[in-house]
Amino acid sequence: MGVSLRALRALALLAGFYLLGLFVLGVFAALGFATYQWTRPVIALKLCIVLALLAIPVVRGMFLLRTPKDDGESGLAVTEGRQPLLWSTVREVAAAAGTRPPDELVLTGDVNASVSENARLLGLLPGRRRLYIGVPLMTGLSEIQLRAVLAHEFGHYGNADTRISAITLRGRHSVARTVNSFMERAENRVGKERARQEKAAGKALRKGREAKEINTRGVGFGYRAMARPFIAYGSFYLRATQSAARRQELAADRTAARVAGREAAASALREVAVLDAAHDLYLSGYATVGAPAGLLPPHGQFYGGLRHLLAEPGRRSELEELRHDLPGTTASPYDAHPPVTERIRLIRELPDDGRAAGTPERHALALLHDPERVCADLETATFVPEALAMRRAQWPELLHLGRRARCEEEAGPLRHAITAATGGDPTLRALLDAADTGALWRIADRLPKSEAAGRASGRAAREFVRPDLRSGLARLLVLELVDARLAWWEMSWSDPSRLRLPGYEELMPAALDAAVADSPDTAPLRALLPRPSSLSH
Repeated sequence: MGVSLRALRALALLAGFYLLGLFVLGVFAALGFATYQWTRPVIALKLCIVLALLAIPVVRGMFLLRTPKDDGESGLAVTEGRQPLLWSTVREVAAAAGTRPPDELVLTGDVNASVSENARLLGLLPGRRRLYIGVPLMTGLSEIQLRAVLAHEFGHYGNADTRISAITLRGRHSVARTVNSFMERAENRVGKERARQEKAAGKALRKGREAKEINTRGVGFGYRAMARPFIAYGSFYLRATQSAARRQELAADRTAARVAGREAAASALREVAVLDAAHDLYLSGYATVGAPAGLLPPHGQFYGGLRHLLAEPGRRSELEELRHDLPGTTASPYDAHPPVTERIRLIRELPDDGRAAGTPERHALALLHDPERVCADLETATFVPEALAMRRAQWPELLHLGRRARCEEEAGPLRHAITAATGGDPTLRALLDAADTGALWRIADRLPKSEAAGRASGRAAREFVRPDLRSGLARLLVLELVDARLAWWEMSWSDPSRLRLPGYEELMPAALDAAVADSPDTAPLRALLPRPSSLSH
């Protein structure tokens, strides 16, 4: 489909939203007029007020007069003087793709590359172009693979995708704004009604009467009902525009294959999918682990530390498995990207151009001047002030203290239960002393419960709470051993951090089971507690 036809369809879809809005407003006007003709003025006035309130979200959505501005992703804008080699590569790839290069280049902390254009007059006139490149993406790609990724993005420029997206974006924001306005008003009505009923229930209880059950069913129904046609049109709008978006992705893939070579384009797609999974693992298992303890990795390592994970020999088989186990289906009918496996298949069906994928030893990160400094500057550009103020720690300390803080957080419910039930210090020794006096299950009853557990009683209630009680005991014991330096979390790039409990791992399960038995025996668990002299070191 040509650019003109795609633009015409985008305009038609946008016009459809306005026609729907005008139809709804016309129906409201007709109802209001008919009410004044056939009913008493007081009733007509009340109905017109209701109709006016329902019309406000429609009017707000329709009079989103300007296309939402692209303010850019958070990142580090780099000039050609600061990164000459990267800019030279970008200009070279843009020329090969047959399009104007970007006006700005922004480095981000994502495994992604993207382009945007602040087009004017709903995309009829070109605008300022931005290119976003993720530093973690460059960390895992070869230079030729990065060229393929850039060529794909510039394919969107060449196909006018970024300009037409201005029209599409306008329509999406208009529909979303209308639906969100209806739903927010419905939720506000529910919140006000719930507050009113809770106030009435509290007043009844203070007077010794039985309080009525809180019931907000049906509240806000008018707003939710009005949102339905716009939700339906929004679903249609997304499906219609996303089908075109998928074709645009495949066209951009062909541009990547033409510029960088068929093998480079296919391998880049595969590697980006692997890097995305590896980066998620890195963020959750390493970079953010110290956050509960108020710690961050060394300067520049939050965005630059992914290379340690990728270089670890113990991870190679895991990464290779990811390369051969890519998702074969699209997660959502609204996803703009076809499945990766389909895109790779279509690229490999192109005629062989005789170009290899390139040697992975030539990393894309080599295009950056002083990459460590870039990663540190990227943190400064993207972190909130609270994060920038956090203490930096080396990886082993970060992993250990972060895991300890998480363990302390997870032990919180049991500590609160101990204090609430005994009024004493929330320590493991205090809990064991209380258990010896028969108060263990009174403490356990203070733990957070599911709805089913809250309804249970007797032995059934104990069975519900026993696993949580046992887990809480284990965490309290681990904290005692860690603080006595008899246990620690060991950091490894090849495996998740492991809790080391030398001399305790085999004894703990039986001791915990004995402590949470129907008739608790705390002696085995007491035997594992560190001596006071150990705690002083």
